[in-house]
Amino acid sequence: MITLALDRYDRHIPFFDSTVRLPSQLKDLKVLQVGQHGSLRDGAARHERMLRDREFDAAETSLASYIVAKSRGLPFSAIPIFPRRLFSQGQIFVNAASGIENPLDLEGHTIGLQSFQTTLAVLARGDLAREFGVSMEKINWKVGNPDAIEIGGQTDINITLIPAGSNLPDMLCDGQIDALFYSRLPEVSPERAHQFHRLFENPKEVEADYVARNGYWPIMHVVALKDEAIAVHPELPTALFELFAAADMVAETYLTDPNWTRLAWTKYTAEEEMIAFEGSLWTRGVSANRANLNRFISYAFEQGLINTRMEVDELFHPAVRDS
Repeated sequence: MITLALDRYDRHIPFFDSTVRLPSQLKDLKVLQVGQHGSLRDGAARHERMLRDREFDAAETSLASYIVAKSRGLPFSAIPIFPRRLFSQGQIFVNAASGIENPLDLEGHTIGLQSFQTTLAVLARGDLAREFGVSMEKINWKVGNPDAIEIGGQTDINITLIPAGSNLPDMLCDGQIDALFYSRLPEVSPERAHQFHRLFENPKEVEADYVARNGYWPIMHVVALKDEAIAVHPELPTALFELFAAADMVAETYLTDPNWTRLAWTKYTAEEEMIAFEGSLWTRGVSANRANLNRFISYAFEQGLINTRMEVDELFHPAVRDS
């Protein structure tokens, strides 16, 4: 049996409802629903269970943590499938009374992160530094969890773990932190929603400009494989890459039904995005994502997550590097 741990996104539904046909090489594939932020049918803590405990043969994992693991020679290889993407700009939230109105105002304040190594946190810090000149060293960082792969202390950066039992979204509302880089909308009670807002007043406009300038939607997750699983099943990297491509083709058909989701205007949004971005931003393969990955690797190096700048091809199994 080969185990594959995934979150429950629309692009993964073909794995869960068997509408994607398994090739003979993967006839024993068992797909698990494993969450990260929350627990799914087969549990939570997917990144740690893969990269620390090596529990699965393959899994959707944090790009940042995978890069750290790979830089340390841990026995994993990846395929260029990227199940989760986010722009950083719309995931930066500030306390409404903090006085923070623009990126440079973040300096001198306290910012919360899910962990220092969370991919969204690495991306947001890198984007803010590169595009707005924000200094990491001039911010106090509060983290909710230890990193998935422990790294040495960054002596020039003030990082502390929040007290046990504390909650980052509530800390943002209470003013215990001034801002929060968060991979979803902060979960607070409705009466507290007015106590924070996004840093960028029109994040959609800022994110569209990012795509216009860079040509991509930043990657959050990658599919990592255990090297020992590849040793037993040498065909695994190529077979899984092709299976994800097939599943993606199925998922692309969902929005042809205008009532596929509960959201009334999804059909208009889909049409607008295809026009604005001149096609889909859900690209797979190394070539189509090289610039995207190069930028993120530079962020990981500049922020001290890795000691040596890595090449994009080093992240992926040789069988799929030419994709």
